[in-house]
Amino acid sequence: MRHACALAKSLFAYGCVAALLSTAANAADAIEPHFQPETIDADVAIGYGLAVGHVNDDGRPDILLADKSEFVWYENPGQRGAAWPRHVMARNLTPRDNVCLAARDLNGDGLVEVAVGANWNPGETTDTAKSGAVFYLRRPADPRQLWQPVAVEPYDPTVHRMHWVRWGPEDYRLMVLPLHGRGNQNGAGAVVRLSAYAIDLQTGKVDSHSIVMEQMHMTHNFDVVSLGPVETAQDSTEGLLVAGKEALRMVTPISNDVVVAAVPDRGAGEVRAASVTGRLENLVSIEPMHGTELVFYRKQADGQWQRRVLDDTYQQGHALAIGDLLGLGRDQIVAGWRNPNADNRVGVRLYVPDEHGDVWQRHTIDDNTMACEDLRLADLDGDGRLDVVAAGRATNNLVVYWNE
Repeated sequence: MRHACALAKSLFAYGCVAALLSTAANAADAIEPHFQPETIDADVAIGYGLAVGHVNDDGRPDILLADKSEFVWYENPGQRGAAWPRHVMARNLTPRDNVCLAARDLNGDGLVEVAVGANWNPGETTDTAKSGAVFYLRRPADPRQLWQPVAVEPYDPTVHRMHWVRWGPEDYRLMVLPLHGRGNQNGAGAVVRLSAYAIDLQTGKVDSHSIVMEQMHMTHNFDVVSLGPVETAQDSTEGLLVAGKEALRMVTPISNDVVVAAVPDRGAGEVRAASVTGRLENLVSIEPMHGTELVFYRKQADGQWQRRVLDDTYQQGHALAIGDLLGLGRDQIVAGWRNPNADNRVGVRLYVPDEHGDVWQRHTIDDNTMACEDLRLADLDGDGRLDVVAAGRATNNLVVYWNE
């Protein structure tokens, strides 16, 4: 407990600095980023969730997509302008839509292990036959062929998000987050249970299942956070930030479940940890769920969280990623929304802080061609710069925005 509390304190302790948004470039730190869009697939059904990782052994990162009825991966061709071959991993696993996936190399062979969530039915919170499903996909000899789905049980209805998380030394767990608690109606009633599964990677068999959080009445998304070097054999290297109806919470295997920022009367749909001033010391969220505001948090010396709205022009904000796209030595924010806003536009934007996190520049990555359901950052062409991958819901597209 002591080690985890110290890690959490280090992760979220820092002074107070105002965060202001500027749509014009700072004279002292003028930046004009440029992203070149390339459509990878113009016939996406919904594009519920994205992941990036090595699916085959050619050394190039590939794109994985949870679409309406299929889980697919797009093979990186190694050069811009070339087609990305689309391969189906699994199709029609359940009567209802797919909703999420997790991909990560867990055994050190350089290739991702994949788990998926399906049977998306958010209005049914009681019957697991009608709502929710989790599968581990066993890799075939040729990853371009269909993968073998193995059911992961037990689970709660409204399975919504998942991640592979290092929950201890050499101990990876599949974390699965439902939208609602079992039997919950309109965010009231039973609490959401965040499940952790230890899975045999050869067979897909569940070796153990536990509940690692059951405090929130409605959740939406969560982020994996590095907690630093392992200090003892009992220490974890990763924790989870969870966004939901009541709060932003941090969950670790030792300190368990603590509130890091309350969001009463708003709730949050997306959350990411960020390092704007050289340490991992900030939070970024989209509020409320499916919300209109991009929010930047900084903890003050008295322990209170300073909340600053960087943008309030979203409609159904639904995608958020953090990374140093511009090589500044500090994180920037990439965020997108999926419904037309007051200007009747959808899109993806980049937010760049000055070196103190005081002033932010806003830049447009996509203007009205991407109704963004999800996005990821990855260096897809090996040039050392993070590119943006986004999937569009109403626009039915998968696009790479090459970072130039």
